[in-house]
Amino acid sequence: MHSREDQLKAFDRLLTIMDELREQCPWDKKQTMESLRHLTIEETYELGDAILDQDLQEVKKELGDVLLHIVFYAKIGSETNDFDIADVAHTICEKLINRHPHIYGDVKVDDEEDVKRNWENLKLKEGKKSVLEGVPKSLPALVKANRIQDKVAGVGFDWEKPEQVWEKLKEELNEFQEEVKVSDKAKMEAEFGDVLFSMINYARFLNIDPENALEKTNKKFIKRFQYLENKAKENNLELKDMSLSQMDVFWEEAKKL
Repeated sequence: MHSREDQLKAFDRLLTIMDELREQCPWDKKQTMESLRHLTIEETYELGDAILDQDLQEVKKELGDVLLHIVFYAKIGSETNDFDIADVAHTICEKLINRHPHIYGDVKVDDEEDVKRNWENLKLKEGKKSVLEGVPKSLPALVKANRIQDKVAGVGFDWEKPEQVWEKLKEELNEFQEEVKVSDKAKMEAEFGDVLFSMINYARFLNIDPENALEKTNKKFIKRFQYLENKAKENNLELKDMSLSQMDVFWEEAKKL
């Protein structure tokens, strides 16, 4: 691994390149924070894919892309004299120091749950009006539900045991089934949302990240279905002309692989 000196030189090199691109490249000169926003979101998702694929070389590349965007925003901020990369770094450093009084102060903690509770309480002392204020509105619903539950648990609003959450989940499933029997679309949707929310809560108690779990299942399904498609082509078959039992033969092969 590189020394701290080499790491700082590499970061300085990136800052220099960013300065040169902003001054000389027609595309880079035109960019604004708004124009970069959707690209940043895309790069973050690509990093997430690489992490789930456990492809560390790809993680390295995607981290570079995300780092470039951070430097790019800071460069734009410096042009309007609002902030630069030093301000960005100092701001997060001060936040980390203030939010870790058990490291930089005299607060005692027993475990990570104590740390999380302190974190949320400190945020309220900093002026936030709600524990949920820090949950981005544009987060995907599944991720947002997980963050909401995590944050309220940080101030003690939580179940005590996983068994309690499981019972709540079964209760929500029964309520959903009752609405399915009645076929009231609006109530079915509401109860289904409650089921999902409870499932996410139960996953949290089992230390399962629901977003990661679902995405891994998505990837697994895609891989198996593409195997099915390839086997059908090898046998000169069209999926739309195959019976479910025929497709199931290749599906079971894919599962074994």
